[in-house]
Amino acid sequence: MVKYGLDYTRCRWILPLLLGIGVIFGIIALAGKGWLESQSLPYVHQASLWESCRRPQQGVEWNCESLMDYAWGRAAAATYLVGFILLVICFALAIIAFAIDTLRFNFIRGIGGLLFVAAVFSIMGLVIYPVKFSTEIEMTGINMFSWAYGFGWTTAIMEICLGFFFCCLPNYEDQILGNVKPTYFYSSP
Repeated sequence: MVKYGLDYTRCRWILPLLLGIGVIFGIIALAGKGWLESQSLPYVHQASLWESCRRPQQGVEWNCESLMDYAWGRAAAATYLVGFILLVICFALAIIAFAIDTLRFNFIRGIGGLLFVAAVFSIMGLVIYPVKFSTEIEMTGINMFSWAYGFGWTTAIMEICLGFFFCCLPNYEDQILGNVKPTYFYSSP
């Protein structure tokens, strides 16, 4: 953003936009039923962050049990949900920070630190879930952690990367605000 001469006024909404995309991915992960799925036909197992559903054979209704009955299920859901709530708070703070004409760069660095905390909570939930699920829930057939679980990891990775961007942005305060004289590399003949 700084090195290639992009104008700050044009690029100031890129980081909040990326945070918004992270929030959307987090919503998909929280609401998605594809945390764990059967890999091949007949599809006999499907799980979300909240419940695990099984079907004994094709054409029979799914039998679902809540993962909130397990302590590890509550822990995985709670830690991932805390990380998601912190991400939403960071998104709101970023919109406020970038809407103000005079940027408060220490405020932006605080958003970056909060994003790292959100990433820690998200990763804790994403690690607890598969470890305990595979040991506590009986699985039949070939199963895989699927698309909604992948959206959860994408959200966590975005939190880490955006945390670095928000923490490093104040290092380029003078270049962003235009307080540095341009250096011209011109030699006269």
